[in-house]
Amino acid sequence: MPERREVGSVEARGLIAMVADRLDAGGQGAAVAVVDAHGELVAFLRTDGCGLASINIAINKAFTAARERTESRVLGERSRTEGFPITNFGDPRYVGWGGGVPIIVDGQVIGAIGVSGLPEEADIELAREAAASLADAG
Repeated sequence: MPERREVGSVEARGLIAMVADRLDAGGQGAAVAVVDAHGELVAFLRTDGCGLASINIAINKAFTAARERTESRVLGERSRTEGFPITNFGDPRYVGWGGGVPIIVDGQVIGAIGVSGLPEEADIELAREAAASLADAG
């Protein structure tokens, strides 16, 4: 039977702490979600100053990245250029904004991280940095 590695709670909390430190240093508010390889929530943080809409958006960005095994922004770009609505996936949690990044260790998606609340490019940068740190440690 094949074994599948998934992001654990300790790893998820570490990723969230990394992003939280960056947010705190910049005096920024955002939401950070880490999900397993199926897109189900493992850990979450809403920092001070985070808008309420960012809560579900961060979770949904991570969900999308895990389920589709690609960055949420890539799915959004494909939706726009290929002309298919994201609703085709049949789940309202799919989003096309940047900031959802799969966590890949040894070539396998073990989860994803989503960041929301900052300008899109900053969300992407923080999520990529966190995902890469776990990939490097894997």
